[in-house]
Amino acid sequence: MSSEEFERYSRQIPVIGCEGQLRLKKSRVLVVGAGGLGSAVLYYLVAAGVGEVVFIDDGVVELSNLQRQVLYTTEDIGEPKVLVAEKRLRALNPHVKLIPVKATVTEDVLEKYVREVDVVVDALDNWETRFILDKVAWRYWKPLVHAGVGEYYGQLTVVKRGVTPCLRCLFKGVESGGRGRVVVLATTPGLLGLLEVNEVFKILLGVGEPLYNKILVFNGRKPSLDIIEVKVSECRDVCED
Repeated sequence: MSSEEFERYSRQIPVIGCEGQLRLKKSRVLVVGAGGLGSAVLYYLVAAGVGEVVFIDDGVVELSNLQRQVLYTTEDIGEPKVLVAEKRLRALNPHVKLIPVKATVTEDVLEKYVREVDVVVDALDNWETRFILDKVAWRYWKPLVHAGVGEYYGQLTVVKRGVTPCLRCLFKGVESGGRGRVVVLATTPGLLGLLEVNEVFKILLGVGEPLYNKILVFNGRKPSLDIIEVKVSECRDVCED
């Protein structure tokens, strides 16, 4: 690391050590979605010095995004999210390699990037696409950090083949169809996005206990954070396709 990097991370290195900071620098993370969750996830992955961050989104900045998607401003309306995000993130930390991908999230697109990274982050807003991401991450044995939000509420878990059920089996009762408008308090995706980053750091650094076989449930009305233990079970054969 350069002297500038040592100074940049000087409040973090005493916590994770030089070895930990170098681990982050050598790591690659894929973030799928650059909206409410993704804005928070991307900002803190880059700020903390993760070496390579790939992010996929096909959207453009809309006025209704600005209440919660903190990477964007009014001047960015109509611009591709990934290109605006790249500009802001590069200004934040020029030491991080950024790979913006403006594309619809499909199995073929994910195949190209999932196999090359250490951790995958689900920052999506619909289950149909989440289950596609889940399938590809499962295929390549990549840990998948999942969060979902709505109104005052959110949930968080980490899925890893050989350790937990896949996301589809974990959330069996959820219908995959539908991409309706998400309604959410501004702070909820920010909070859950930061918790996703915390899980990524635990995985990359090999510290603490990632949320394997556990679902963290956030209720912003109380507020409360509860942990639900998940019964470990075998996934169906279809998950291994």
